[in-house]
Amino acid sequence: MIRVLLVDDQPLVRAGLRTLLDEEADIEVVGDAANGEEGIAAVAALSPDVVLMDIRMPVLDGLEATRRVTAAGCPARIVILTTFDLDEYVFQALRAGASGFLLKDATSDDIVRAVRVAAAGDALLAPSVTRRLIERFSGHAPNADAPHLRQLTEREREVLLLIARGLSNSEIAVRLFLGETTVKTHVAHLLDKLELRDRVQAVVLAYESGLIEPGLR
Repeated sequence: MIRVLLVDDQPLVRAGLRTLLDEEADIEVVGDAANGEEGIAAVAALSPDVVLMDIRMPVLDGLEATRRVTAAGCPARIVILTTFDLDEYVFQALRAGASGFLLKDATSDDIVRAVRVAAAGDALLAPSVTRRLIERFSGHAPNADAPHLRQLTEREREVLLLIARGLSNSEIAVRLFLGETTVKTHVAHLLDKLELRDRVQAVVLAYESGLIEPGLR
C-alpha cells in the first residue's frame, strides 16, 4: 500500500486529490496539511511514502518544506504540485530533493501514475521537461571532473550521461550493448556513490557539474 500525504493550502484541491487517490486499491491517503509547517509535522508523524506538495503556500512554502524534509533524511518521495510547467521554483525544489513535479491540471490517470512512479523511486519528469527546466535555470559549472564524479567508474559515468540525456534503462541497455539488469545495477551504484535520491537528482547533478551541457542531446 502506497501511503500518500497531501500538502496544499486549497481545501478543494486536497479534497479532490483525496477522492481520486482513495479510489485506488494500492494507494491510501494518510493525511493532509494546509501549509509547509503542517506538512513537515505530518511527514514526521505519518511516515508517508509519497508527499504531494504545493509550492506556493502561506506560513511556509513547499520549497522550504521540501528542503527541510529531505535534509532530515526522510525517505518520503516529494512531488511538487504547480500551476506552471516552467516555474523557477520547481527547479529549486528539485535541487532541494524533490523527486519531480506534477501540474495541477494533470489528468486523473497522470496523477495516479505519478504517485506510483514516485513511490517506486523511478524518474517522474519527462526527459524533455527535465532538460527545459535545467537549461533555463541551471548555472552549471564547466568542470566535468568535479571531485564527486571522480569516484564513478568509466561505465557509471557513461550511464549517468545517458540518464541526463533522458534515456530509460532499456534505452541505455541498447545504446551500451548491456542487459537491462546490468544497467539497473550501474544506476543503483552511481546513485549510492553520489548520495542521490533518484534519477531526477542525477540529471540535476549532471548538468550542474558540466558533465552535459544545456542544449546537448
